[in-house]
Amino acid sequence: MMRTRTRIPRSATADVEQRVKRLCEDLAAKLQFHGWHHVSFVRDKSVHFAERNGAARDVVEVAALVHDLNYMVRRNSLPTDGAALRRKVLFVAGVSQGDIEWIEQIVLEAEMRTRSRDISLEAQALSDADTLFKALPVTPVVLAHKYLQENGITLRELAHKIVGEQVGKADEGYYFYDPEAAATYTKWAETNLLLWKCIVESLDDPCVEDLLTKVAF
Repeated sequence: MMRTRTRIPRSATADVEQRVKRLCEDLAAKLQFHGWHHVSFVRDKSVHFAERNGAARDVVEVAALVHDLNYMVRRNSLPTDGAALRRKVLFVAGVSQGDIEWIEQIVLEAEMRTRSRDISLEAQALSDADTLFKALPVTPVVLAHKYLQENGITLRELAHKIVGEQVGKADEGYYFYDPEAAATYTKWAETNLLLWKCIVESLDDPCVEDLLTKVAF
């Protein structure tokens, strides 16, 4: 979408960053997966992808900073649940009303559960960064159990969520939008999704289910 606009001032972006970082630190015990480590990774990668695909870098950066504020409102929630908090943080930081509306649109467009092949360049940059975090080889090893604890769901629920939301997009060829990201990270994504499909299958084995009832994780 072509827009005639003034860039978001660096001072406003810095203000948003500090507010989100402070919220992450204050709620660190509850945000074991979606804490500042996640937000800062997604912000940095979003900016990188935006610079490559021609998206509005400033808007993408701020959208990445606020994209997961819903987890500060309620565990295991949807992006829409964070709309009021996002608007408050952005408004107080001095982001214009037009850009607040645009950022909200980007965050909703980029949501894994509902995103489509044809989303804006800004949403593509945010989506690729957030998707990469999910596809990192270290994520299921180091962070998956933190997602379970943060959101109060079972391993079975998480496995079905990942397979249900992500496999179709990978099969249809838009798991990543950026061609270089697809070329670089698709092997990681395919391996990650195969692991979660195997987890879904394994949980149908009564012996595995019995094993998990005996192991704290």
